[in-house]
Amino acid sequence: MNRSSKKAMSVENQEALKRMENLLQIVDGHYEIGMLWKSATPWLSNNKQMAEVRLQALKRKLQRDETFHRKYREFMDKLIERGYARKLTEEEAARRSRRTWYLPHHGVFHPQKKDKIRVVFDAAAMQDGVSLNNQLHQGPDLTNSLLGVLLQFRQYPIALVADIAGMFNQVKVPPEDSDALRFLWWETNDLESPSEFQMTSHIFGAKDSPSCANFCLKRAAEDSKGGFSDEAVNAVTKDFYVDDFVKSVRSVNEASSLANEVTCLLSEAGFRLMKWMSNSREVLSEIPDRERARPTLDLNLENLPLERTLGVQWDVEKDAFLFKVHVPHQPSKKRGILSAVSSLYDPMGFVCPVI
Repeated sequence: MNRSSKKAMSVENQEALKRMENLLQIVDGHYEIGMLWKSATPWLSNNKQMAEVRLQALKRKLQRDETFHRKYREFMDKLIERGYARKLTEEEAARRSRRTWYLPHHGVFHPQKKDKIRVVFDAAAMQDGVSLNNQLHQGPDLTNSLLGVLLQFRQYPIALVADIAGMFNQVKVPPEDSDALRFLWWETNDLESPSEFQMTSHIFGAKDSPSCANFCLKRAAEDSKGGFSDEAVNAVTKDFYVDDFVKSVRSVNEASSLANEVTCLLSEAGFRLMKWMSNSREVLSEIPDRERARPTLDLNLENLPLERTLGVQWDVEKDAFLFKVHVPHQPSKKRGILSAVSSLYDPMGFVCPVI
């Protein structure tokens, strides 16, 4: 099954693809690719005041909630420590260009992981009718088919699941584009006198980030031909849905070999695979504890857990998909029925008779 999109690309997307091919380079072990500007000389108005207003609203929320403040700061500290963001010097902060833009940001929690925060940079924030996102092309959709990836996952008995840590942040932007990714943040807990920072990599929330990151992922596979097996190259090309690796193979030996090869292949492009899970204890035993989805899981004493795989509940021990049906408290009218039906996520149509 060919799971890549076969839709004809628009002229705009063809041009964006050519630009990505021409702009791509490797810098410090990571792919670097420029943002997909609609214009070679984009115009972004001075929105620093808007970013300051949004920062003050964030400040009040941080002051009200100590736990939220701590988790937010931990997230931002990691961005800076890992080199995904950097503080600007006074001279750099004073300079302005046509691409200078300040990104407001806010924190959101994962609905299934209430203690895990993600700081989202608001690339859709408007100033004078302009936002960062409306100055960017979306780029071609290079994501594999969700249904195709899931169906292939059910093909063979040994399952492998992992994901790329901070996928968008592993793809760098050139210095001139970093100027459009400025943000304000406090270096200390007193929340006084914020400093100016800028992202050095593509961000979650920018219109072009998914296309750029997926292009780099597929390019990593293309660049590795000859150095790795065809199975590993094909797995990177066809068995990812954005940052999620979802694969099934015939045997334990094949699974262990593939996991090692795919990890090495992607590491050469600056991508790190982590949160590994498999329905085979033997395969999991060969993966370092810290790289597993459940590092503390005792493979000898405990059942393999329930995991979410591309939004579907996966019973790893039984290697079966599960569906939790909550009887909705909705009125028996068209709107209520549609709401109830759409609340059950089933991309493969397993429970259509129930729906």
